[in-house]
Amino acid sequence: MFKNKTLLITGGTGSFGNAVMKRFLDTDIKEIRIFSRDEKKQDDMRKLYKNDKLKFYIGDVRDLASVKNAMYGVDYIFHAAALKQVPSCEFFPMEAVKTNIIGTDNVVTAAIECGVKKVICLSTDKAAYPINAMGISKAMMEKVFVAKAKTVNPDQTLICGTRYGNVMASRGSVIPLFIEQIKNGQPLTVTDPTMTRFLMSLEEAVELVIFAFQNAQAGDIMVQKSPASTVGDLAQALKELFEVDNEIKVIGTRHGEKSFETLLTREEKIVSTDMGGFYRVPSDNRDLNYDKYFVEGDHQLSIQDEYNSNNTERLSIEQIKVKLMQLEYVRKELEEWQAR
Repeated sequence: MFKNKTLLITGGTGSFGNAVMKRFLDTDIKEIRIFSRDEKKQDDMRKLYKNDKLKFYIGDVRDLASVKNAMYGVDYIFHAAALKQVPSCEFFPMEAVKTNIIGTDNVVTAAIECGVKKVICLSTDKAAYPINAMGISKAMMEKVFVAKAKTVNPDQTLICGTRYGNVMASRGSVIPLFIEQIKNGQPLTVTDPTMTRFLMSLEEAVELVIFAFQNAQAGDIMVQKSPASTVGDLAQALKELFEVDNEIKVIGTRHGEKSFETLLTREEKIVSTDMGGFYRVPSDNRDLNYDKYFVEGDHQLSIQDEYNSNNTERLSIEQIKVKLMQLEYVRKELEEWQAR
């Protein structure tokens, strides 16, 4: 599919960008363009990989001109650029609007103008029943690309998206924080030990995007089924892996946090297609001239369950440890800790 093609990754210096870049770098893809505003991280990637297939573009998704500048000759886009930290988006919600909503509109607008064949937009479980600025901005991002998908012939530019839960050990996530606290002999700071979160590796996040690339139709949101754990069990699993007895200190819920996350709302579950390890949520392709839900309801809605981190498969501490050891980051940190 990617032979002699050019792939653009927005936010390409982030955790996902690095993972998907490594997945394709040794294939017969023609070119991978890394688009971000962080010149230091781009320079680090350039020096680390030293590969002529990698091309670097400084720019910001907030700036339509810089997005277009990176897009000429591009076949496919993985749009990963976003503000992802819940607390920072709570304090600076307009920054989340500029990057997550307006930035997405810039990317899909430029993609249509430049004749890009396929755009995959990455979203988050926080976009389902959102209560915080990050989730609300991501929910609006989904609305933007779904609406935009209806304005263009999918044979020209197909726009779709993915939604996934917490990516384990990604930048700014809780696993690196816990490991750093373990190494420093500090208490592991847990907001609420009963809080549940989906657990997905970076590799699984990449597989979801590739699955969407292969199977999604215009306006679809593709969701990967994921297990979950409590935050308290996750902290305990790391303590047992590192064989330490650090205190687990409950510090209280942070700004904008939910007790559990939702990957599929009840409304989406009704219309979704179960594809084994994935759900496909099709876009609503009606126009404004419709009567249903104005004059009649839907009886399924009141009996349907959402798909969330409380009703998915719950991992035991031993299962969490197995999943953690699948992560290169955790294995490396554990080897260094044991060799100290």
